[in-house]
Amino acid sequence: MKAIVVAIAAVACMTNAFAQSPTQVAEPLARQTTSFELVVRLRFAQAALLFGPLGERAWAGGHWNPEFIYPKPAHDEQGAVFSIHHGPYTATWVCTAFDLEARHFQYVYFLPGLMVTTIDVYFKPVDANKTAVNVIYARTAIAPEGNAHVAAMSDGDKKAGGEWQQAIDEYLAKNAGAPNP
Repeated sequence: MKAIVVAIAAVACMTNAFAQSPTQVAEPLARQTTSFELVVRLRFAQAALLFGPLGERAWAGGHWNPEFIYPKPAHDEQGAVFSIHHGPYTATWVCTAFDLEARHFQYVYFLPGLMVTTIDVYFKPVDANKTAVNVIYARTAIAPEGNAHVAAMSDGDKKAGGEWQQAIDEYLAKNAGAPNP
């Protein structure tokens, strides 16, 4: 019986191999990395609070509304799992690093059937009241349909630095230098 199953599997593999034309080449999957830097006019301990999933709500606008799966009650921590709506898609996010001591946060999110994105956020104190923030996006299509999403979102990432800077500056101006740890 085992030999029959192996033979059937072998025939199925050969059938798939012959069904594909040698001139048919699978579309390569896109991968793009983009980065930007901004300066937050807060000391590191305060600036970092603005880049957790909850902290970002303060300045990121209505489109940033994480729905926490873990932890409950929701708070910013390594291992947090939450979802965000990206237009017609729902992305599942995981905070894979939330390391204040190392001054590094990392998020990974998955758009089913389209792409996976890794976001690294690095903090560097500039002086007693300013923190440089470097944000690096790595987007990878997981199917040919994701290539267009990788390209479009990477184009948006190139503009995000200025948009984030403006949104954070406006938030801090309106809220007298919030947050207070």
